[in-house]
Parts: sequence; structure tokens; C-alpha cells
Amino acid sequence: MTTDTPARLLQLLSLLQTPREWPGGELAERLGVSRRTVRRDIDRLRELGYPVQATKGSDGGYRLVAGKAMPPLVLDDEEAVAIAVGLRAGAGHAVEGVDEASVRALAKLEQVLPARLRHRLSTLQAATTPLTSGDGASIAPETLTVIAAAVAGRERLRFSYRAGDGTGTRRLTEPYRLVSTGRRWYLVAYDLDRDDWRTFRVDRVHEPFPTGARFAGRELPTGSAAEYLRQSMYRRQETYTFSVTFAESADAVAVRVPAWLGTPEPLGPGRCRLRAPTGDRVEWLAVRLATLGVEFTVQEPAELVDAVRELGARLTRAAGG
Repeated sequence: MTTDTPARLLQLLSLLQTPREWPGGELAERLGVSRRTVRRDIDRLRELGYPVQATKGSDGGYRLVAGKAMPPLVLDDEEAVAIAVGLRAGAGHAVEGVDEASVRALAKLEQVLPARLRHRLSTLQAATTPLTSGDGASIAPETLTVIAAAVAGRERLRFSYRAGDGTGTRRLTEPYRLVSTGRRWYLVAYDLDRDDWRTFRVDRVHEPFPTGARFAGRELPTGSAAEYLRQSMYRRQETYTFSVTFAESADAVAVRVPAWLGTPEPLGPGRCRLRAPTGDRVEWLAVRLATLGVEFTVQEPAELVDAVRELGARLTRAAGG
């Protein structure tokens, strides 16, 4: 029996956050209290802003429903570790769709994990060998969480950085945003020593250290961090322009295409075009287009047309056709 009311409320909240309806009798049995106490505890949760819905009947059921604001989430030990492991796995290898918000969530979760759970998480991480692409772009999740916390707190960040030619430097920055391209993570930041905006590959960042010094936000030269990264990458490498039409509306394609790749323009009902410069290998761009799940036709360049044709033939052979 749980006699400590705050502890009992947390246990009750943890049960209600499971997506099911709980009969009053079952809750009373789980908590070791009377049904009357359960009803009082439910009223207390409602007063705290938790939208608990009751259903009529002989036993009376309760469930937590969607409200206007998200109440604090209560997790047991296994759930907290499982979520942290999943976020770490995605963040550490730049899985597309695991964006800065996910990294901020990981930073918050790890900050409040008890020491015993942090130890379990570290032990599990050390015993796990991920399957990577071999391009050397994997990242320590701790690096991402430190950077994400500095971005959220507008705190100056110092780190060591290794350039593509192996040259090492120390940087003092005002971090602006983390951007995932689906293969790598990048940090868009204002470099105080160079008095200009810069992009940094996060897998080349080492020993990030928040200095504790706060800064006022600066205005980025472009509208978004993704657009700034795209322009920055094109300035540093040989680029070409590709043009692709889709048998779908621009709005429908826009939600599938990452912002750094470009913005589709409408061509009429159910058709749009994506035309933008890129520095990506045509083989990778062919795969990226094929995984959008939308019918498309490549106009240019000829190398991309050939890459798409070869990819289609290879997949057909793989399927035994």
C-alpha cells in the first residue's frame, strides 16, 4: 500500500499514461488503496491540469486524454532507458527525421536520469556495436546533447575542430542550430574569432565545452539554418543543377523533401518541379529521390538520368525480374 500521497499520485499518473482504460477497481488494487481514494486522487490530478476522463459503468473506468497542453511525462526505469537508447542510436548516426528537437529531448532526458539509470544506459551503449555505413560520420551522442543544450540556452560554445585536410583548430562560437542532412549532422554557428557565420560537421567536433557566457541572438544571413547550410556546402564544392518533375502537388512533395535539398514549385494540378543546385553524388541523389514514394521524372543532368536508370535496373534484378 502506498501511503505517501505524492508518490501515489506519480504512480497513478504513470499507469494512466499507458494508452488504455483503467477500471477503478484495478487502479485501487494496483495502488493498494480504496476506490474512494482513487477517485480523490483522480480529482487531484485534474486540479493539476491532467485531462483524466471517466467512463460510467459498474466499475467506472479512467483514461488520460489529449489536452490543450502536454502535462509532465512520468516514465518508469525501463521506459526511460529504452527512450534514451533509441534517441542515442538515431542521433549518433544522423538518421533522417531525428532532428534538433529530438536531440534536445535526449539532452533533457539524460539531464534528469538518476545516476543508476545513467550507468545502465552507458553500460548498454558500450556493449552495443551499431551497423554503420563506414563513412566515419558517426557521432558520440554526448557531443550532440552538449551542442543542443548550448543552442537552446544561447550559451557560447568552445570546441576543437578538425578540418577535412586534418588541420585542427580551437573555435569559440555562438551556436545557432543543428541540422541533419540524413547522412550527417552540421552545426550552424557564429564564429567569434573569424567574426562570421560558419558551418561545422559535428563528427569533426571534439570536446565541446559550454563556457557559461550567454549571448543575444544574431540574425542569420538566410531565412533558415537549412538554407544557409545548403548555400555554404555549394560554395565549398563543385555543384550541378538537377531538375525533376513529380506527379504530385508541390505541397505534398514539400513534406517529403528535406529543406536543404530545395523547394518544389507547382506546375499545375497534381504536378510540380524541383530544380536546385546540389553537390551530392548523382548515385546518392538517385536513391534519395527513389525513396520519396512519389512518381518522378528526371530532366537533367544526363548523369542523374543514367544513375536513376541504373538504380532501377539493379533493383529489378534484385527482385528476380
